Amino acid sequence: MHIDHVRPSSTAWRDYLELCKPRVVLLMLLTVVVGMYLATPGWVNLSLLIYSLLGIGLCAGSAAAINHLVDKRIDAIMARTKKRPVASGQVSVRQALTFALTMGSIGLTILVIFVNPLTALLTFATLIGYAGIYTGYLKRATPQNIVIGGLAGAAPPLLGWTAVTNQLDPQALLLVLIIFIWTPPHFWALAIYRYEEYQHAQIPMLPVTHGIEFTKLNVYLYTILLLVVSILPFVVGMSGLFYLLGALVLGGRFLFWSHKLYRTDKPVVAMQTFRFSIVYLMLLFVFLLLDHYL
Repeated sequence: MHIDHVRPSSTAWRDYLELCKPRVVLLMLLTVVVGMYLATPGWVNLSLLIYSLLGIGLCAGSAAAINHLVDKRIDAIMARTKKRPVASGQVSVRQALTFALTMGSIGLTILVIFVNPLTALLTFATLIGYAGIYTGYLKRATPQNIVIGGLAGAAPPLLGWTAVTNQLDPQALLLVLIIFIWTPPHFWALAIYRYEEYQHAQIPMLPVTHGIEFTKLNVYLYTILLLVVSILPFVVGMSGLFYLLGALVLGGRFLFWSHKLYRTDKPVVAMQTFRFSIVYLMLLFVFLLLDHYL
């Protein structure tokens, strides 16, 4: 009996959880929560908060599972991803597809019925943008894949905002802009560290197509731009001094890592920069939330 026919039957719940990329989804849901609370001067209705997070979270997990499916061949080649459930054969293609479609359908249904159609529509567009356009096409088509595709990943705070207001708002788009500018230096730092793997998998990431030094310069320049953009909520009166101080401290630290990355050839610095970028975004949105109620 062939082993591939045996393994999926012993699929554990942990494999399905891994399909959802839970750490990525949790960070994304934090930005949804911040978007929701920033959209109102008071407090968000608890049932609306739960339904919004459940619906958006299920759709995000669905997009992540589709990402596993589309990237099956690439994941199997790269050391970082070869143990992923679909790439390793622990979850079959049919199981993963059924899981993804079921989650996405339930998530969208929850959003339409218990939140509002606008949020459901924007969430669906985000799902298609990430799972279809970015993963299915852009990732293999251009070294600017993460810049263009980053728009889908930047949408969560907007989804949170529309869940509360049922309308698009310029301030919500400012939150989207912050994540949109954050994405390239965040991901390119990882791409520098995983350069040889992306090269082996023939994925046209910026370090592969334009070289590591050029990518380091881009990380540096985007981090400077991010520092400027992160101050805009204070400039437009959306946030106060508490947030401004937090944004400057965090931005300065991110700039420190980008500068260090630019000046060194040590691969470990690229990974340290990548890890800090995650802490940066998490704390920046925490500062936004705390400042809103001070």
